[in-house]
Amino acid sequence: MTLPTDMTRIEISAPGGPDVLRPVQAPLPVPGPGEVLVRVRAAGVNRPDVAQRQGVYPPPPGASPIPGLEIAGEIAALGPDVTRWALGDAVCALTAGGGYAEYSSVDQGSVLPVPSGLSMIEAAALPETFFTVWHNVFERGRLAPGETLLVHGGSSGIGTTAIMMARALGARVLATAGSATKCAACEELGASAINYRETDFVEEVARLTEGAGADVILDMVGGDYLDRNIAALAEEGRIVQIAFLEGAAPRLTLFPLLRKRGWITGSLLRPRSLSDKAAMARAIEERVWPHVAEGRIRPVIDSTYPLAAAADAHARMEGGEHVGKIVLEVA
Repeated sequence: MTLPTDMTRIEISAPGGPDVLRPVQAPLPVPGPGEVLVRVRAAGVNRPDVAQRQGVYPPPPGASPIPGLEIAGEIAALGPDVTRWALGDAVCALTAGGGYAEYSSVDQGSVLPVPSGLSMIEAAALPETFFTVWHNVFERGRLAPGETLLVHGGSSGIGTTAIMMARALGARVLATAGSATKCAACEELGASAINYRETDFVEEVARLTEGAGADVILDMVGGDYLDRNIAALAEEGRIVQIAFLEGAAPRLTLFPLLRKRGWITGSLLRPRSLSDKAAMARAIEERVWPHVAEGRIRPVIDSTYPLAAAADAHARMEGGEHVGKIVLEVA
């Protein structure tokens, strides 16, 4: 395979609004030991990309400053010591940065095969949300078959993934969303939806669970949801915090958590070690990929944009009307 010397990538010219995202020409990355170079066909757009663009979520040391945390494409080159992958393999991958580009170098452990029957656009919508949900809901939150999961932001990329994954693995799902359209989308995926603008989710969770509460709560909102999550939690329940879109709670009352013998946990995916991400990838391939290949889990695609229109994709995400994933398509 003959590779070009240059490629198009999206750079952040300065912290700010979507218009600071600009396509530029740059040299191809060179895969290092244990890395593969992927010819990117599609790249997912995620909230951390928006936060990085705004200047409030810098990439970890050593990571690419180019946004983009998940990609799909074909392997175009192999670095030294790559053991599993071959040139031309159709893959999707979790990256620590660099996904908004025509080519991206990725550690081989963060790479997964494209599941049977999925397009590159669908495959690019998998890694960031699937790694996040798998690790937080199932590894940290220990959601088990027959338990109840409450997902806040059920119509988001994370939310739709959590609903489908939990349902496929035998759990019941409740999901909050902010409009009738978004609630309908959650219901279609198999969740019992709660319109948080019209209903107190704590009261509705109690009603839907006959007073038992949710065994696991996946929250990215923060703010006053923290105390309310404790109120909605079942005995021995687990709250998993993955973001604070509304900030930290001004005051957190922990005594009810002690009474319920519950706990609060959470994690950030991007700073995790390569070995941690590789372990997650193998678990996802074993436990989740069969459900994707058989159609029980299918990524929900809200919209696609060409790579050069990354600013429009960010504006769509910040508008808050999307349902599912926003994806950049790379020619």
